[in-house]
Amino acid sequence: MYYSAVCPSPLGMLTLGSDGEHLIGLWLEGQKYFGGAVREALEERDGLPVFDAARDWLARYFAGEKPMPSELPLCPIGGEFRQRVWRLLCQIPYGETTTYGALARALAAQMGRPSMSSQAVGGAVGHNPISIIIPCHRVVGSGGSLTGYAGGIAAKLRLLEHEGVELSRLSVPKRGTAL
Repeated sequence: MYYSAVCPSPLGMLTLGSDGEHLIGLWLEGQKYFGGAVREALEERDGLPVFDAARDWLARYFAGEKPMPSELPLCPIGGEFRQRVWRLLCQIPYGETTTYGALARALAAQMGRPSMSSQAVGGAVGHNPISIIIPCHRVVGSGGSLTGYAGGIAAKLRLLEHEGVELSRLSVPKRGTAL
């Protein structure tokens, strides 16, 4: 059984998902891949301690604090490859960005492989079911392009700006799937 609750934020209403003990999802309104790999209906259940903890984490984050993903019981649903990528995302420091290529190189090194596809890593990043907390918004294209955010480019820009990232070196793609 999976549960949901809502949480207001500066980005609009967020939907939280849980298995009763762990946070399995955090989706922005209208987000691509909303619900992720959850294969059954989410039952509304507002009073779960994990939802209270997630709301507290988000309140601190949006107040300018730097809470760590490890403070919450996270359990995103996905295969081993995606899990590896999501763990790498949790290591990107607040207020910093990295590229899909850098993540691919780090993952290849972890796995003892000579290389890894940036596109494969990008697919896993894009399917991150716990937005904001697992900070996929901190990943940009190699030239600073703000590509691939399932919550939309406007939300990605707001999150990066909130964290104090220097936006002048980043660019919004003129067309493509990131918009």
